[in-house]
Amino acid sequence: MITGPLKSKIDKLWEEFWTGGITNPLTVIEQITFLMYARMLDMNEQADEKRSARTKKAFNHRFNEQQQHLRWQNIRHLGAEELYKVVKDELFPFFASSSSEDNEGSLFAEFMKDAQLMIQKQSLLVKAVEMVNDLPLDNSDTKGDLYEYLLSKLTTAGINGQFRTPRHIIRAMVEIMDPDKTSRICDPSTGTGGFLSVSYEYLLEKYTSAEGIEREPLFISEGDDAGIPMLDIHGKQVENVLYSGDLIEPEDRKHIDTDMFHGFDFDATMLRVAVMNLVMHGIKQPDIHYQDTLSQRFSENFPNEAKGGMQIILANPPFKGSLDEEDVCPELLRKVKTKKTELLFVALIERMLQVGGRSATIVPDGVLFGSSKGHVQLRQLLIDNNQLEAVISLPSGVFKPYAGVSTAILIFTKGGTTDHVWFYDVQADGFSLDDKRTPIKDNDLPSLVAEFKARDKSVAETDKNDKTQKAFWVSKDDITSNKYDLSINRYKEVVYEEESYDPPKEILGKLVSLENEILADLKVLEKML
Repeated sequence: MITGPLKSKIDKLWEEFWTGGITNPLTVIEQITFLMYARMLDMNEQADEKRSARTKKAFNHRFNEQQQHLRWQNIRHLGAEELYKVVKDELFPFFASSSSEDNEGSLFAEFMKDAQLMIQKQSLLVKAVEMVNDLPLDNSDTKGDLYEYLLSKLTTAGINGQFRTPRHIIRAMVEIMDPDKTSRICDPSTGTGGFLSVSYEYLLEKYTSAEGIEREPLFISEGDDAGIPMLDIHGKQVENVLYSGDLIEPEDRKHIDTDMFHGFDFDATMLRVAVMNLVMHGIKQPDIHYQDTLSQRFSENFPNEAKGGMQIILANPPFKGSLDEEDVCPELLRKVKTKKTELLFVALIERMLQVGGRSATIVPDGVLFGSSKGHVQLRQLLIDNNQLEAVISLPSGVFKPYAGVSTAILIFTKGGTTDHVWFYDVQADGFSLDDKRTPIKDNDLPSLVAEFKARDKSVAETDKNDKTQKAFWVSKDDITSNKYDLSINRYKEVVYEEESYDPPKEILGKLVSLENEILADLKVLEKML
């Protein structure tokens, strides 16, 4: 969490871009990302230089002798005209070519090939460089939160039905999946990398000893209330909690940095943002690639990831994506004959999982009850050929202000078959369900996670399985007899309270009495005139 002065710096930086004529939020984040990357390259180069001087061991330099003038410590002191020329004509081309195998250059080079400086005003570039230089990118505890705050300003839906998944929804899904330090985690429609970054935060928290936790109480820093403790919606003091991950062994750290996190997307801008997001959180070499995962080329380019290679998949795939049917992987079309991306993505996820692998995927409600052949085929695939563990219904306002679409989370394990499905009806997520999404006290998400982990299938066929409650079980037989319908309203029982009314004659008598009182009052008024 970041507060006070740091938020103000980011807000001011954001305002400078807007007043400078760059009003697309994604473009603003992308341009800030480029400048952060330029600074981080130099910071890491300086760190390696100091380590090399101390250990007398050589390292792969990011900048050769002719490129020293492109280092952040040198460009940030240039005048406006020269700065603009160097950044536009030399620094951005350098981004695309800085691909040393042993540093972060190789990670970014794939996404920097078409990088462009969109800042047209020299004065804006000078201000942006000054402000990025003031951000605490050397503080590993805050830079992840800093980038998350930047991403929170991404309040417009992208093309092809993409929109940012709220972080508290992601957190609940990650807690349900409960990854460990040996997991291989993937998001086949990565976007800004939220599922992967939150998974890493969860791992740090999970593998931190009591001694490795650092708590920092937060206070209001500005205005008349400066110095007063900052309180949350429940009246408790807000605090920064820093998890060191001290229980993670060096060999596990290598796996986390290089082979735990995998992501794919075909939006180059999103990928740049995703990679920076993960690097800022502390993952050195996340496996992120430019790739349409529904394409048949996915299997050709990434055979190990495309089929049976993942243990956990977390995703919120695009719902209304444009689709080139001829390019869709034939194997997916054999599973689900459809043009709808939301159906194809779930089939893709099922294929990408290894047997025993698990997924938590957000889908629009139409996936649960759609009557087309493709809809029924997909639900049949999940129930007959896999273990569909849970269907979690989300309130329709969860994705506001981006979209008002009703959604659900599908939890399933690859392989086996389904005998009962656990349903949960989330009615509140801790925020109002209007466009403002202000914090409120009602929040079912902690209860959802706790009840999911404590769910007991043995009560499914007993009187304890109360279908009037938020959580209940439904048998496979009930689902198949309803054309594999998975919508919660199909099975939830609503109890109607009987209303008692007075006899009609009594009600009529009361109405007559009221009318007489009104007439009497009118006569009194008439006499007064």
